[in-house]
Amino acid sequence: MQMDHKMYLTSQPTAGSLPEEWYAANQRYLSAALGGMRARLEEPRGAPASPADGEDWAALGAPPALQIVAERFGLSSFERDLLLLCAGVELDSHFAGRLAELQGDPQRVYPTFSLALSILPDPHWSALAPSRPLRRWRLIDLFPGSGALTQSPLRIDERILHFLVGVEHTDERLAGIVHPYLSEASLLPSQEHLAERIARAWTNAQAGHLPVVQLTGSDPAARRQVAAAACARLGLGMQILPTLALPTEPRELEALLRLWEREAALSQWGLLLELDGMESNDAHREGAVLRLLDSMNSLVIVSGRERRPTAHRAALNLEVLRPTAAEQQAVWQAALGLLAAPLNGQIERLVAQFNLSGESILNASAQVRDVLDEALQAATPDTPRGLEWALWEASRSLARPRLDDLSQRIETSASWGDLVLPEAQLRLLREIGISVRQRATVYERWGFAHKSHRGLGISALFSGGSGTGKTLAAEILANELHLDLYRIDLSQVVSKYIGETEKNLRKLFDAAEDGGAVLLFDEADALFGKRSEVKDSHDRYANIEVSYLLQRMEAYRGLAILTTNMRSALDTAFLRRIRFIVHFPFPDAALRAEIWRRIFPPDTPTQDLDAERLAQLNLAGGNIYNIALQAAFLAAEADEPVRMVHLRRAAQTEYTKLDKTLGEAEIRGWEQPG
Repeated sequence: MQMDHKMYLTSQPTAGSLPEEWYAANQRYLSAALGGMRARLEEPRGAPASPADGEDWAALGAPPALQIVAERFGLSSFERDLLLLCAGVELDSHFAGRLAELQGDPQRVYPTFSLALSILPDPHWSALAPSRPLRRWRLIDLFPGSGALTQSPLRIDERILHFLVGVEHTDERLAGIVHPYLSEASLLPSQEHLAERIARAWTNAQAGHLPVVQLTGSDPAARRQVAAAACARLGLGMQILPTLALPTEPRELEALLRLWEREAALSQWGLLLELDGMESNDAHREGAVLRLLDSMNSLVIVSGRERRPTAHRAALNLEVLRPTAAEQQAVWQAALGLLAAPLNGQIERLVAQFNLSGESILNASAQVRDVLDEALQAATPDTPRGLEWALWEASRSLARPRLDDLSQRIETSASWGDLVLPEAQLRLLREIGISVRQRATVYERWGFAHKSHRGLGISALFSGGSGTGKTLAAEILANELHLDLYRIDLSQVVSKYIGETEKNLRKLFDAAEDGGAVLLFDEADALFGKRSEVKDSHDRYANIEVSYLLQRMEAYRGLAILTTNMRSALDTAFLRRIRFIVHFPFPDAALRAEIWRRIFPPDTPTQDLDAERLAQLNLAGGNIYNIALQAAFLAAEADEPVRMVHLRRAAQTEYTKLDKTLGEAEIRGWEQPG
């Protein structure tokens, strides 16, 4: 037996939201009903006693609780009276003694079905069946003993008893499994129509065909807001059930389902079933979700990042997108109010870089409000820049992706002075930074984004040998742009299992999208080989994975950088889809000398270092840094400034690590070790 889903759409206020007058009227009604039942116990063959009812229930907002239960669970008049009889035992001390007298046993102070059949009007045997409302919805509990079923004690369920007297609370057996959604955040215009569609689909659904609503999207908070707004349009509250709290054992799942459906009917709740955190390979929990959806007749919304199967029920699938750029700007303006005036277009730049939800924008505004107030009161020439910095850092922190399992976040402090490259390469790197910095102007204000949504991402390929400065250049760009830098080892992302690489890449880009971080993909050769000749299914999937990576890079709102030691190994068809290609050459003697001149921090004591002679070491910048660092340790141990003797010893260590011999030609003219 299932309840008609229309019972969930009554839009009636429930206990807890009704005026005080309703509680007093409900108490009078229940007392009168119990008085009538007590009279029936005194004179079982007397005429049925109905409570005198002079209340204007329409004006009070809802009928009495006993009537609500009878209507919502489809009780017959006999079942209603039996429920009232069980309630009387708990609420009226006279009931117990009279029940014992009627049953001829001083120990039988409880009602039984046999007694109810003999004293209540319009009796029917089916009322005791497990499929009938009293037992299916656990309105009463039956305690079978050693005797006949009809002689077993009956007791009203505690949750139902509290409801009848007007005490509203969620069934304690659901505590820790579901929790109410309490946020009052308002919807953005682009999300309003989703709530309207959900409410309309529920209202227009035919009996027994209530659709499951499935909300997808990257922002769980936005999905909750849309779901809650849809419920509110029908006069319903909303409870959240995390999938990880869902029991997988069938008997426990069935018990939870009945408890929830009863609770939803009593308190007018919709349910948000959140799939976030559930692993895709968790077959037991996936099966529990499908069984729940197949059996549930109350209002349910499934929420998750990606679309999942919804068993055999009709489904309304909707995607909750991030706020549009215009909506984000409007939220910023509203949140900052007058404080936004001195920002001079900074909000537009924030929106272009950070794809924040409305809730995150409010949080960012709250974080910096004190800073903004103080800066405005100071009214210094640097005030606007101080405001911009505070907002940028707050947005950067809130948008920071969770990529710990697929990447490494690198703290950046390097500057252009740390990088030695030919002028052509430096100019190209600076153009990459310009492209990221001016994306709002070119794409939005100048309209390039409206001509095409493809190719709006900024992608770069850094090619060159190990230690030539590829990672350092990425650090400098991230530091200059005030963005987080994440290094991803593509050899770890690439999976031997077909299709898993694309899944890993999707997870990575989805997580990074909101913050527009700088993504540094090391070892691109692991994925980008020359694959023009397809020999087997793995080659076909490798091409698909490369195409997917390039597709996401082209659309990524941040900066995505690929690195390779072997540009010649990359397919030219793939290279054409990358915006910038920067070759990092092995440094010649002049560049090596310049690296040596810049390698030591200003606070490092040095003595008689000869950059031209040091440049005789035929090494890349990374190896030069290793030698300089080791020499500094040797000098510090000797309590001396860094001298050529320390660099010679450090160079010997580095060459040994590289399995190379340090020739006399490379150290000719160096100071001999003492």
